[in-house]
Amino acid sequence: MIYHLYTWIEGFTHIPGTGVIQYISFRTAMAVIVSLLITTVFGRQLINVLKKKQVGETIRDLGLEGEKKKEGTPTMGGLIIIAGILVPTLLFARLDNIYVIIMIVTTLWMGAIGFLDDYIKVFRKNKDGLAGKFKVIGQVGLGVLIAFTMFFHPDIVVREQVDNLAISGENVRATMNESTGVITYTEDVKSTKTNIPFFKNNELDYGKFLSSFGLNGEGLTFFVFLVVVVFIVTAVSNGANITDGIDGLATGTSSIIGLTLAILAYVSGNVIFSDYLNIMYIPNSGELVIFAGAFVGACVGFLWYNSYPAQVFMGDTGSLAIGGIIAAFAILIRKELLIPVLCGVFLIENLSVILQVGYFKYTKKKYGEGRRIFLMSPLHHHYQKKGYHEAKIVIRFMIVGMILAILTIVTLKTR
Repeated sequence: MIYHLYTWIEGFTHIPGTGVIQYISFRTAMAVIVSLLITTVFGRQLINVLKKKQVGETIRDLGLEGEKKKEGTPTMGGLIIIAGILVPTLLFARLDNIYVIIMIVTTLWMGAIGFLDDYIKVFRKNKDGLAGKFKVIGQVGLGVLIAFTMFFHPDIVVREQVDNLAISGENVRATMNESTGVITYTEDVKSTKTNIPFFKNNELDYGKFLSSFGLNGEGLTFFVFLVVVVFIVTAVSNGANITDGIDGLATGTSSIIGLTLAILAYVSGNVIFSDYLNIMYIPNSGELVIFAGAFVGACVGFLWYNSYPAQVFMGDTGSLAIGGIIAAFAILIRKELLIPVLCGVFLIENLSVILQVGYFKYTKKKYGEGRRIFLMSPLHHHYQKKGYHEAKIVIRFMIVGMILAILTIVTLKTR
């Protein structure tokens, strides 16, 4: 909004000092600051409202130390996170940018699903909340929307180098390397390429990959891409939801992931850095850094109240929104295949539940008695059962998240 206001004013007159608004770095910094202010200052007011409305968490008796003390703690605090993301984005990002539009839709879409789930739990007194099948339908619907937009929208392109003997497009650019004098030609094209670690040039083309198995056709390529996107959106949003089980865990790990995605978006959307790192340049994706700045600011600001002992829980309103945002963001900057590394904490939490349930059912069928791999799943509850304080668990999981974030960035130069 402010960017568009600036460009409109510039059409009439120049105001000294306003030129900084055109820089992504400045607008990102402002987005972080405004997001922190919203989540810390107005977050307290929302917590008071939630207390007054008696929007408290109902705690199931899992036999965990200190869990009964959390009974009645305000939930649905994810509204604070959503406000901390959307307000700075609407203020400082370019609202005509397709990438920004998708992220705004994702935030509202997943936030609405989570809000409905929390509403049913809190106000309808139904502990199960929204039926699982409806959550999945919502997640799949978002995945389909993102996949269709990525595949068919004309503004979502990548810049590829072309042979000067095969130049035909109107959008071909010629660039001279000042040190070598070599001229290279590039063109913005629709592409099914994505980044993948440890491969040549860190790139994988869905279409060419399928062709290597004799499977050709745009329709088939889109179908495979659609399946990948839907799976990632569903898996990551559920992973964030499962991880949100102890004070500050989901918020802390998500802030690390968000900061990493901001770095990846910045280098992918900057022609100089993308050329230096030899990764694909994605025109206009740099605006996503502003959204990422608001996301990190919202998570850190919410952590002010959500760290142990939590004064508010984000509920599914926040956890599903956070997971959907991370998944969609990674897909838009074509780093979705890095998610198993970057979101390793979410992955481990998801796997711990799958393994626990699967092994329990298998042993019950085979031996007549269900057995467990972990003392309790998800994994963070296993460590709670072993006697670790939840604050220590959160710190150690965040350290693991930092290591995975560094590893994710290192993969950009690992070939």
